[in-house]
Amino acid sequence: MAKKITVNVNGVSFTEEVEERMLLVHFLRDRLELTGTHVGCDTSSCGACTIHLDGMAVKSCTTLAVQADGRSVTTIEGMADGDTLHPLQEGFKECHGLQCGFCTPGMIMTAADLLNDNPDPSEHEIREALEGNFCRCTGYHNIVKSVEYAADKINGKVPA
Repeated sequence: MAKKITVNVNGVSFTEEVEERMLLVHFLRDRLELTGTHVGCDTSSCGACTIHLDGMAVKSCTTLAVQADGRSVTTIEGMADGDTLHPLQEGFKECHGLQCGFCTPGMIMTAADLLNDNPDPSEHEIREALEGNFCRCTGYHNIVKSVEYAADKINGKVPA
């Protein structure tokens, strides 16, 4: 059975008919062609599908598209301000926080949620926040450094 939903995604309103069982990750990727949100495990274990729903990090592979009706979604594509990277995106670039890049969008969205709640986290707090996001390429050292860089940038400790 189809249901009409209206979702604000990255500042743009979309009204679509979706099957009630359609996952939000598939709505974003297949309907809206926002392919930065990745499907890694389909069980919410890896974090590759993390997006923000009303400003909070959620795993879109276990969230139904109908649950986003009337709500606001931010994906990795909505993090930059035009050509200006978000401090987290800049941090991952500057601190070599990515290798293959598959986990990077989910890591950034999870880290953004952390920095919204705690703009100056400790290394331990960063590692704890990223526990639900898996990277198969790195030892997480540079990912943590990337988040620390972003926190410093947000707090004015890194030159613009």
